[in-house]
Amino acid sequence: MKKIKELYQKNKEFIMEVIHFGMVGVINTLMGWVIMAVLYNLIHMNYWLSSGISYFIGSVFSYHANGKLTFKVEDEDRDKALPWRFAINIIVCYLVAFSVAQPLVEKVLASQPAVIVDNVAMILGMCIFIVMNFFGQKLFVFRKTKKASKK
Repeated sequence: MKKIKELYQKNKEFIMEVIHFGMVGVINTLMGWVIMAVLYNLIHMNYWLSSGISYFIGSVFSYHANGKLTFKVEDEDRDKALPWRFAINIIVCYLVAFSVAQPLVEKVLASQPAVIVDNVAMILGMCIFIVMNFFGQKLFVFRKTKKASKK
């Protein structure tokens, strides 16, 4: 138990970042599904428009929530490139995650119907995206600068 406590103390900041990132992700996912469902089912926007608006709103929420809550970036520490780094991170994570997932699942589940392969690939792609997005936000988007870490 002592070793676990020492390990926690040593990695407390990282552990809290993972927890906060997960909390933001759950809220973001729920908010995204509600927005998409309302736009698609009640307002009758098409699939791409309703999901695109939902994804855009979710990304804006994620940018602000992860900046403040997860990675503790203060307004005065934000540089003008931060939104661009965030957008680049989201695009790269998406393209890499889903480009890797599809062929991998196709090889592993070659004998399964396409609908199963696609659904498993989407789930795997989401999992890869989440991990890549966390580290992309931590190390690239909201990275700690020397100026910010001296406070």
